[in-house]
Amino acid sequence: MAATWAKAPDFADQPARRAAVRAQTVVDKQRYLEDGLTPLRCQACDSEVLVRKSSSHQTSVQWKGDPAAHCPVFAELAAKGNAPGRPDTCPNLEKTIKWAVDEGVIEVP
Repeated sequence: MAATWAKAPDFADQPARRAAVRAQTVVDKQRYLEDGLTPLRCQACDSEVLVRKSSSHQTSVQWKGDPAAHCPVFAELAAKGNAPGRPDTCPNLEKTIKWAVDEGVIEVP
């Protein structure tokens, strides 16, 4: 039998604990991937993203699809083959997010 490695125990011998861990995972995924996200349309290209500010320095952006299919900046980068090292977002979207924060559309805790 081959040895296996796991980052965390699977609690296979403790069904109640395993169920509790799975339930908490669902809660965590909701909290970190969905809660607090605000729909926002880029003022330059009208692409819609979901945005959350966790602090003045941290911004989470979730695209509703492939950024290159919605944003001209990402489309141009993809056409040039610049996938590695490309920016995390486009400058136009950054400006829109800054505007949304300044206007109170997106809250910063």
